[in-house]
Amino acid sequence: MSYPKIELDCAKISLNTQRLIEQLTLKGVTVTPVTKSCLGHPIIANTLINAGATMLADSRVDNIKRMREAGVTVPTLLIRSPMLSQIERVVIDCDISLNTEIAVIQKLSDAAGRCNRIHQIIIMVELGDLREGVMPDNLINLINDVIKLPNITLKGIGTNLTCRYGVEPDDINMQLLSDLAEHIETTFSIRLDIISGGNSGSINWVLAHQGQTRINHLRLGEAIFLGLVPKNQPQISGLSSTAITLTAEVIESSQKPSYPWGKRGVNAFGETISLQNRGQVNQAILALGRQDVCIDGLHPPSGMTIVSSCSDHLMVETPEKMLAVGETVTFGLDYSAFLSAMTSEFVDKVYR
Repeated sequence: MSYPKIELDCAKISLNTQRLIEQLTLKGVTVTPVTKSCLGHPIIANTLINAGATMLADSRVDNIKRMREAGVTVPTLLIRSPMLSQIERVVIDCDISLNTEIAVIQKLSDAAGRCNRIHQIIIMVELGDLREGVMPDNLINLINDVIKLPNITLKGIGTNLTCRYGVEPDDINMQLLSDLAEHIETTFSIRLDIISGGNSGSINWVLAHQGQTRINHLRLGEAIFLGLVPKNQPQISGLSSTAITLTAEVIESSQKPSYPWGKRGVNAFGETISLQNRGQVNQAILALGRQDVCIDGLHPPSGMTIVSSCSDHLMVETPEKMLAVGETVTFGLDYSAFLSAMTSEFVDKVYR
């Protein structure tokens, strides 16, 4: 067995997917799983489909193409605004894309015509988090231009929250999105199929909201794979938070002083670390570093503390007992650690 390795428990991922679909269906909301953290791996794609997913989403065209080439036939949604340099590939491999720029949508129209296809789009609306999105006051003018384009179908509107500044969904911004959908339909005498209310950070709002709403779609990654929603929100009931684990091997273990000696400057990453002298400690070094994973997103086992890291080494302390060289340590992960470990070519991926 090679380390470090990240293990994905497909049974738990399937369970999380099923439960989320069941809970959100009761609120009139469909779930589109996001596969970007797994790089569009066909095993995960088929796990999600078998669990009930009828559409898959990803931020990278390469990942969507990977799923297509593996035989995935459900509709695919590109959740990052298309790059002009990839327009042809977007039209060929993606059924739907999120958009904000008329210049891009015009190119999608042209490419769809050349490929004899109809490309569907969802217009993203800015509701405060200041990532992608058309300002609400400009939405009608944009859609007026969009509906004139051949080979383009306006599938719906959506928004993104909780990502850049942590702006949360609430009754105010979700009602605005619903009102905008109604206004568009009235103005242009059309029906919007999808009103996408965000990502995993929107789940608890949807589940708690009482009354009518036009929100009928969420794009979910973190909740499916980690059973979690963004920090400071309540845990989602009934989901497994242990579907993804990361294991690393101990390469050194000894008692060492907790306080360095010699003249100190910044470390290899330009950081100045504030320390207290805690005497002798049980320190172990694991073959895992910042080149492999986002260290801040690791959750060590009970009784172990992560004290520092560099490119290739992770230093941990275990007050009760020393670890042995060759011993392995398994960590939980948050979404940033999961994403980075899956992207690293130095971390083995195991699907079970």
